[in-house]
Amino acid sequence: MILASFGVAVLSAVLAMSAAAQSFAGGKWIDLTHPFDSDTIYWPTAKTFEKQTVFEGRTPGGYFYSAYNFCSAEHGGTHMDAPVHFAEGALPADRVPVSQLIGPGVVIDVADRVATDVDYLVGPADIEQHEKAHGRIPRGAIVLLRTGRATLYPDAEKYMGTAERGEQAVAKLHFPGLSKEGAETLVARGIGAVGIDTPSIDHGPSKDFAAHVALMTHNIPALENIADMSELPPRGSTIIALPMKIKGGSGGPLRIVAHVPSP
Repeated sequence: MILASFGVAVLSAVLAMSAAAQSFAGGKWIDLTHPFDSDTIYWPTAKTFEKQTVFEGRTPGGYFYSAYNFCSAEHGGTHMDAPVHFAEGALPADRVPVSQLIGPGVVIDVADRVATDVDYLVGPADIEQHEKAHGRIPRGAIVLLRTGRATLYPDAEKYMGTAERGEQAVAKLHFPGLSKEGAETLVARGIGAVGIDTPSIDHGPSKDFAAHVALMTHNIPALENIADMSELPPRGSTIIALPMKIKGGSGGPLRIVAHVPSP
């Protein structure tokens, strides 16, 4: 009886994996990640990306070999803010459940509003307008806020309002984000994570980072500096957002992709 039950469980698991593989067999994969290099955007006070060559070329053995060292702040380029980044005792980078980082994609497009207000805040009305057109946001969804700013990356002055570095540059930041009320609305929907194509889930002029706090006190991570989302539908995609697993980290570099099924 035990062996029979085990066999059924194994068969069910195999069938589930087969179904998942088939669901990704067609359609299109879209990479939503900016590359990490000398042009990568970082917060004005954060350490930027550095890459050093350890070896690159032919070895005495006759084969080619390359190896490099890299160094950077956790928060820069396409990356995840773990909940502990703005909530004491919340989940660090290595403990955010994978189940929150893989899920149905929902894209809320506010590019038209951002075009006339660089510091635009996505609020409950934007979320409700999206739901009226495309249905209620499902629990566990990964909600991506499309402001259209990804096309400006990596021009720091255009993308974030200033190319200056240092503490004095923070006051010159200008880009759209999510309002506290918008964050609270998404929390109420039971989402897994929220992402945006700007340097921060809070807009540039923020002083209190209220959206970060509202999300992260509920262990919802933020995905920032996401690349161009223009090929994603409002609903129907699957998002896979896997960050570097830094033990105890407040965030880390992120590789985020979307699968859009065939029509």
